[in-house]
Amino acid sequence: MRYRIAGLALATCCALSAPLAASAQTMSGSPAKGSSATTTRLASADKSFLEDAAHGGYTEIAGSQMALDKSKNADVKAFATQMIKDHTAVGEELAALAKSKGYTPPTEPSLVQKGELKALNVTDDSFDSMYARRIGVAAHESTIKLFEKAAKNAKDPDIKAFAQKTLPALQSHLEMAKALQAKVTKK
Repeated sequence: MRYRIAGLALATCCALSAPLAASAQTMSGSPAKGSSATTTRLASADKSFLEDAAHGGYTEIAGSQMALDKSKNADVKAFATQMIKDHTAVGEELAALAKSKGYTPPTEPSLVQKGELKALNVTDDSFDSMYARRIGVAAHESTIKLFEKAAKNAKDPDIKAFAQKTLPALQSHLEMAKALQAKVTKK
């Protein structure tokens, strides 16, 4: 019962995250916490991309660090280690790009994503499958959509190039996540 409640809590957080994040971004007339007031050079959609990508990367890293602590499965630990390595590198590149544009991206998951991570943390026996499903597959599907949109529509050419360059690695992560999910999901 505890696992079902944790799963429902995580699913609810995920379902609510997109509308809440979108409304928070459109309701705010001032720069996001930690952002610079000199971001006028960037289009609003480009700033939103940088913010959402940073939040997502930190969520992947935090969830994967949790997997290293909680999982006993070697495949889960290997995937988590790779995600931490890759998302840390991309996060550093994103931060440098954002800084060059006068924008300081967030340095942690969003409040909604923190809620998702808390829900993931309360799972025990089903942790591996929940991690593979939420942090592995679902997060990468969402991130790929975000990066595809920026790769096509970003106004800033450097941001567009960053999104285009990063997409193949994200797509590879998704394939890895799907394979992991197939291994750890109890039939």
